[in-house]
Amino acid sequence: MTAAPETLRAPLVVEFPFTRSLGPVQSAFLTGLRERTVLGVRTGNGRVLVPPVEYDPETADELHDLVEVDATGTVTTWAWNPEPRTGQPLSTPFAWVLVRLDGADTALLHALDAPGPEEVRTGMRVRIRWAAERTGAITDIACFEPHEGAPADRPPRAHDGDFADPVTGIVAPARLDYTYSPGRAQTAYLHALAGQRTVGERCPSCAKVYVPPRGACPTCGVATTDRVEVGPRGTVTTYCIVNIKAKNLDIEVPYVYAHIALDGAGLALHGRIGGIPYDQVRMGLRVEPVWSEGGRYPDHYRPCGEPDADYDTYKELL
Repeated sequence: MTAAPETLRAPLVVEFPFTRSLGPVQSAFLTGLRERTVLGVRTGNGRVLVPPVEYDPETADELHDLVEVDATGTVTTWAWNPEPRTGQPLSTPFAWVLVRLDGADTALLHALDAPGPEEVRTGMRVRIRWAAERTGAITDIACFEPHEGAPADRPPRAHDGDFADPVTGIVAPARLDYTYSPGRAQTAYLHALAGQRTVGERCPSCAKVYVPPRGACPTCGVATTDRVEVGPRGTVTTYCIVNIKAKNLDIEVPYVYAHIALDGAGLALHGRIGGIPYDQVRMGLRVEPVWSEGGRYPDHYRPCGEPDADYDTYKELL
């Protein structure tokens, strides 16, 4: 009896810091949060938008008429979050809510601290719970909490948006955690890599060899089951020079990252080029893989000493 193949799984994290500068409207909004002040912006037809935007979503006119709204509001819709993730506003179960603050015409998305979903309802009154330490970010609102008070009977107040030491830029970390499980084709590909072999799959219709294999040809729409070993040598088709050092990556910059068409493959894959000065890498360069001890994939590719490939041999793989 043949043993079932190993099911491969790997936890993956994709994260990067997103840095952006702020215009006058967003700067005033975030600086206001630091000062426990919620600002919106008034459109040409009199609507108050919170969070504020720099241009009218209906007319595209530039907006700059800032107003202050209250820290209390009404839940317009909600969804319960039973398992908070890392970096979310609360570490215990909470509700995601859209809250229309008193004086605003649009709703703000944030967290509501509630003991359970039975305590949350559309139309409930809530108020802002401010963070103890505020820096000029949306997280200065720690969350919303239930509030019994009636809506404030006063219009939004005009505000000049001037604060001492205004916030002019933010860094927002973006992160995605997920578990990847390859299918039949990529499982075979990964097992072959562990033996320092590169195996693709050929489409029975167009004969294109996919590396890494996808299990089906996206052009013909048919399954690919005919396995083909390619390489190990290949040709640099295009490349870029990387000048920014990545976090947790022990590679000195500058270095070259390239598309490499392995011999026999129908498309190029990605790989780092080493063993040659970065300014000597070129299209058509013939390369071979370099495997680290115990590595499951090539650490990088280096020149193999063969003459450069003629452009016509790889022009269809750019």
